[in-house]
Amino acid sequence: MNLILAAALALGAQAAGPQATPAWTWTLYEGEGPVVLANEIPDTPNLRATLQCDAQSSLVDITLYDAHAEPTPRSGFARLTSGAASATSEARIGRGGRVEVTLRTDHPLFAAFVGSGDISIMTGERTGAVKVERPHLAKLRRFADRCSG
Repeated sequence: MNLILAAALALGAQAAGPQATPAWTWTLYEGEGPVVLANEIPDTPNLRATLQCDAQSSLVDITLYDAHAEPTPRSGFARLTSGAASATSEARIGRGGRVEVTLRTDHPLFAAFVGSGDISIMTGERTGAVKVERPHLAKLRRFADRCSG
């Protein structure tokens, strides 16, 4: 009997296939407090990147989360690029290799980022990137609209 039960459980597990990996997505949070656009696995603490602002402040904080990135970034300045546009911003380094930079919404680099969904952030020897896929560009445009002063 136990052998039949074990076989049935094994077949059931095989039929179910491998467990699906949770999907990364972009989520826009609006309401009380700051406006946040997060690249996350919903309902988990897993983050790749966040964009955050106070509504109509014209300032956006971009944060990259990558605890395993090498080499470890250092505080100082970061070079940001999106398409042909570029800028320099102070880089703040946090726990686990978190890198945060601030960008004005009226800067041509921010406009290029909102148009393409791509921005690279280089701190010393390390380059990180934010990629907002085409299906989520409307969320990025909404975020930019809410942050612009």
